Amino acid sequence: MTVTSSSQQASVSEQEARKVAEQAREADWRKPSFGKELFLGRFRLDLVHPHPTGEPESVDRGEAFLAKMREFCETSVDPRVIERDNQIPDEVVRGLKELGAFGMKIDTEYGGLGLSQVYYNKACMLLGSLHPTLGTLLSAHQSIGVPQPVKMFGTKEQKQTWLPRCTKEISAFLLTEPDVGSDPARLHATATPDGDDYVLDGVKLWTTNGVVADLLVVMAQVPKSEDHRGGITAFVVEADSPGIVVENRNEFMGLRGIENGVTRFTKVRVPAANRIGKEGQGLKVALATLNVGRLSVPAVCAGTAKWCLKIAREWSRERVQWGKPVGEHEAVSGKIAFIAATAYGLEAMVDLSSEMADEDRNDIRIEAALAKLYASEMAWLVADELVQVRGGRGFETAESQAARGERGVPAEQMLRDMRINRVFEGSTEIMHLLIAREAVDAHLAVAGDIIDPEVEIKDKAKAAAKAGGFYARWLPKLVAGKGQMPTSFSEFGPLAAHLRFVERASRRMARSTFYGMSRWQGKMEYKQRFLGRIVDIGAELFAMSAACVRAERDPEGGTAVELADAFCQQARTRVEALFSLLWDNSDDVDRRLAARVLEDRYTWLEDGVLDPSIEGPWIAQDADPDSSKPNLHRPIR
Repeated sequence: MTVTSSSQQASVSEQEARKVAEQAREADWRKPSFGKELFLGRFRLDLVHPHPTGEPESVDRGEAFLAKMREFCETSVDPRVIERDNQIPDEVVRGLKELGAFGMKIDTEYGGLGLSQVYYNKACMLLGSLHPTLGTLLSAHQSIGVPQPVKMFGTKEQKQTWLPRCTKEISAFLLTEPDVGSDPARLHATATPDGDDYVLDGVKLWTTNGVVADLLVVMAQVPKSEDHRGGITAFVVEADSPGIVVENRNEFMGLRGIENGVTRFTKVRVPAANRIGKEGQGLKVALATLNVGRLSVPAVCAGTAKWCLKIAREWSRERVQWGKPVGEHEAVSGKIAFIAATAYGLEAMVDLSSEMADEDRNDIRIEAALAKLYASEMAWLVADELVQVRGGRGFETAESQAARGERGVPAEQMLRDMRINRVFEGSTEIMHLLIAREAVDAHLAVAGDIIDPEVEIKDKAKAAAKAGGFYARWLPKLVAGKGQMPTSFSEFGPLAAHLRFVERASRRMARSTFYGMSRWQGKMEYKQRFLGRIVDIGAELFAMSAACVRAERDPEGGTAVELADAFCQQARTRVEALFSLLWDNSDDVDRRLAARVLEDRYTWLEDGVLDPSIEGPWIAQDADPDSSKPNLHRPIR
């Protein structure tokens, strides 16, 4: 058996890596997409308004489960124990199993609860507010672990085999490797066909739930041969199979208690029946799973923002400085307003995306990605502002506060826990690029050959004619729209002006994208900061739309409108700043400076400091099949 070496994988070119990623994305748009239309300058409010609402039976079932989960959390879970012991107690995990929490998204015919995406996210929000690691345990199992890909791509036999088990057992998703993050073309792990089996070899890093998992979803390269198309392929693997060793339980700045490890596969035999989908479809399975699976991250982020609001409100009214509560000082009241408005905006964004997922009328790949990107960034800012509002107490641990007789508020823990959301399940930088690719899909479909350096002249000419027709119809529509009519969206009352802004900004965003493509053409893909700002504008516009649509139907009535209005006012300020930065920025200077830093031009600036890092290679070598490390796998039965 030949295992691809690290040096071989390092030779993967930029073009090859891009090709692998492009082949994995869903190329067709079989359903309408609010997000796609928004980036094209078409504000399709009809796709999200009236606000989608679940069936009464689904709502009743969801509310009944939330009541049970709340009672369980209040009586059986102590978040301080998780933080202190760096582990979720086994009895808590068993209690969640008995509650049915591991089968929330699994259909009732397989023994699950069959909850909607809306109530699954509400459950993640509730658990995550108590301790984010609890939300991570369940979301890593159900959003990206075995249940979701099997539900979407599994055969009837696979569903009958694994979904009932997943209601009581824990699963994990294994893609990342020591030298493979967002660039899957460099994947080292192999699955070599051998009779009716595949033989897995390789190392997987940051395997959330991997330390305690019963089942694994593993991505590995199948070598191409006469009888096998090869490529990255997904497999369901029994976690206690011979040859699997959990070599390390990783520890992080936050999410204490997360069962995340390093897992090595050495000649692990996996039946061909355990393959999900066809050979070479592994990344497509992963990306399709994440289209909805990503929503658990913004759900936890929204829950954290709501908790931060509660603490900020109570503390800022209680703490008195300079003759009045600190919340009445403008420097602090501005932070409270930001926390409150953002908490409303995030929950509105999550609710709308979740309802759209349940409704299944729209393609929500862009909306789910925007929700993940936006919520992870904004929740981090919210948690940071809470620490600032709390002052020295914000930096102090909850246990220390309680030890000296005060209420133990884990603000510093929430800040640590929120930081990872900007990294996992797609870092902010990768989400920018992923969303940007989907946002410009219509342009690439008609004009991609024009800017592709490998396309022949005659084909470029054909593409130019096709593009000319598209832009002749599209560009004039970006000049004027409903956002310029004072009476548009009047049914939204005081929020109508914000929706008019969204419509105008959507067209402006589309024009800016077109100008960028015209200016940079084939080099547009390297203008990552420009593309990131375009995506951030789109995220703000989607969040504003969600806030207005929710407020119109919100049972809280006027108070919800007040929050939505404040959120939109703040979002509009951010959008205007982003539009300015599209063309007035230091990107070129920064790019040159970074290149010089990497050329060691300024190493003198590093003089006078000491490096406390522990010695070792920057990236661990994974080609050691004879590792004698003990197996730390610890299933919770």
